[in-house]
Amino acid sequence: MPQIDMPSVILLIFAALGILSNNNSITVAVVFLLLLRVLNVQQAFPWIEKYGLTAGIIVLTIGIMAPLASGKITFQTLYESVFHWKSLLAVAIGMLVAYLGGRGAMLMTNQPTVVTGILLGTVLGVAFLKGVPVGPLIAAGILSLFLGK
Repeated sequence: MPQIDMPSVILLIFAALGILSNNNSITVAVVFLLLLRVLNVQQAFPWIEKYGLTAGIIVLTIGIMAPLASGKITFQTLYESVFHWKSLLAVAIGMLVAYLGGRGAMLMTNQPTVVTGILLGTVLGVAFLKGVPVGPLIAAGILSLFLGK
């Protein structure tokens, strides 16, 4: 009788949760990892474990900085908005979220067992609370609480 590949079963469960919760980020990530397992490219896993979080943060930062690079946000707009109370509050909240994100990244690196709970919580939050699985939007959500919108 063939042995059950438990990591693949767990990944399939997360893929199903990603699909059910319309969480494309998790679904694509899990399918990518499943493909690596099916194609027997497990030698990529240590590299992904070591550098995946950093690579993801770089891609996220590129996405955040793109409006500056494309010229959609001009220096004048940036200068004028920085001195508005809402922007100052946004800067403070952004700093707090960056600090907490740094602590979270260190926690996930030092205690990888929490990643499963974080992933499960993200999927459940998307599925049942109509959340979105990205950090900068969380910062904007906290800001919206302060702004009452």
